[in-house]
Amino acid sequence: MDELKGRIGERAIHLCIDMQRLFQPGGPWAAPWTEMIETKIAKIVEQSPAHTIFTRFIPARSPNEARGAWRWLYEKWKDVTLENLDPNLVRLIDKFERYVPPGLCFDRLTYSAFADGRLYQILSERRVNTLIISGAETDVCVLATVLSAVDLGYRTIVVRDAIASSSDETHGALVKLYATRFSSQIELSYTAAVLKAWAADP
Repeated sequence: MDELKGRIGERAIHLCIDMQRLFQPGGPWAAPWTEMIETKIAKIVEQSPAHTIFTRFIPARSPNEARGAWRWLYEKWKDVTLENLDPNLVRLIDKFERYVPPGLCFDRLTYSAFADGRLYQILSERRVNTLIISGAETDVCVLATVLSAVDLGYRTIVVRDAIASSSDETHGALVKLYATRFSSQIELSYTAAVLKAWAADP
């Protein structure tokens, strides 16, 4: 069901979450469904590359350098710390690297892209009022970023066929949550409908 509330204006940004080699099949944090959404995401990027921000999750260098409870995560996943990880795995996948520039690559250390305030400042400088959100994972970094966007008052559009998780169960639960409990603040739609509604300049 398409839940768009109207046209998407020129002050929209496509926020593509963590389409990195780290999460591709074969990577240490593989989300197998990412391959299924690449084509959908590429269509959104191609609509307006300059209106796209790609986020990258950057792991801690070591458990000892991680802050607070993050240390527990990296003690479990020592092979994903920067001191042990192939640095190429942090890069965007090939399909999307070629869009930077004109697209922007935004690195962060937390699940939410808004956690340290830098992204909010960038979006404020561009006078952005609408976020079109795609990427991975539905139930981790996408979730954290979507809820932050709602808190900050952005028109928040989640592209349901352009998000993915390593867990089908929690992916489905989050899509249902967006469509029900957050239906007043989150618009859940499909790639084709988003492209049709988006009026951003190419």
